[in-house]
Amino acid sequence: MAGLIIQDRTDGVRCVTLNRPGTHNALAPGMIAELTAAFRAARSSPQVRAVVLAAEGKSFCAGADLNWMREAAGYTLEENVQDARRLAVMLRSLYECPKPVVARVQGAVYGGGVGLAAACDFVAALETATFCFSEVRLGLVPAVISPFVLRKMSPGEARRYFVTAERFGAAEARRLGLVSETAASIEDLDRLVARTVEGLLLNGPEAMAACKQLVDEVCPFPWQELANLTSRQIAERRASAEGQEGLRAFFEKRPPDWAGPLLTQTDTDETDERSGE
Repeated sequence: MAGLIIQDRTDGVRCVTLNRPGTHNALAPGMIAELTAAFRAARSSPQVRAVVLAAEGKSFCAGADLNWMREAAGYTLEENVQDARRLAVMLRSLYECPKPVVARVQGAVYGGGVGLAAACDFVAALETATFCFSEVRLGLVPAVISPFVLRKMSPGEARRYFVTAERFGAAEARRLGLVSETAASIEDLDRLVARTVEGLLLNGPEAMAACKQLVDEVCPFPWQELANLTSRQIAERRASAEGQEGLRAFFEKRPPDWAGPLLTQTDTDETDERSGE
């Protein structure tokens, strides 16, 4: 039986593929644990020279799994903090992998999915891919992913898209720094990923690892402090009256009480692929 992710290795390249296409590869505790283990294994394996992060199906990752969100709505504050920290640990294990990581992105890239892409070194995206920080529609915030997103986007642009929850395409994501290059078709996307990986394999593996470390030494981020801050912030939002109402409204497929008649039926229907971190 296939796991929540698939791992393949060919000629020094470890391919990690999200394997929950029926849920738009939504993040759930089991998948987060598997991804953490996969990135740590890639880090410690001398045979791995580069990592490709891809996804089965039509979407890269649409954020948090709905069942997980439903369960988390009933967690205590401290249970929510610990739950959020596991996501933070996974993203940090991806970001700090000394091997270069290339993301192959298509379809929906929402919430935690944007965090996954932002933690990678190179993001190749299909031109039709769509991105969204949808958390505020649920009364939540993109807390845990924010340190990784803000390594790519400017704070001003991040504030806009965090606050508006508007969808934007791959071309805009490239302008913002979330996407490295775009491709017009799946075939072109695969060629772009292959070409990028081939170039990486020409580089000194120790030198590439040193380059990644250099960036964090020159522009340091207090990761542990940020993990504590962001994990508690999303936990507090989940436990808040507004967050609880947002999640209830999402599952009941109705406008939350703060939206009233301003929220159209189209807006409600669009939430099917949206989720928080």
